[in-house]
Amino acid sequence: MELLTLLVILLLSLGAGLAVQWWPMRRQPLPSYPQRAPFLGGGLPDTHAWSRYHVRYYPMTLLLIAFEMEMMFMYPWAVVYVEKGMMAVMEMGMFLAILSVGIVYAWREGVFHWQ
Repeated sequence: MELLTLLVILLLSLGAGLAVQWWPMRRQPLPSYPQRAPFLGGGLPDTHAWSRYHVRYYPMTLLLIAFEMEMMFMYPWAVVYVEKGMMAVMEMGMFLAILSVGIVYAWREGVFHWQ
């Protein structure tokens, strides 16, 4: 009986929510095509959506991912450090050393020099 009551309440609230959303929309006229176009308020796009980015963006993206991964693993590491002690410090040191190799490589390749 309780399940039936819950189902009735759920159906009534879902119906009321749909009615509230549908009622104002039924009086409005459909917008014209320029208003429905999804780019720059109705303007036509200058480039195709599948156009490629310049190659200089990819190394910066990889570098950003390296920094993000570093931060993503360092926050939970702070909690583990309290429990594990020096072992956790050595593990984080190895992890940061591996990421540092990538950052040093990017620095050597000139990724940080924006043209």
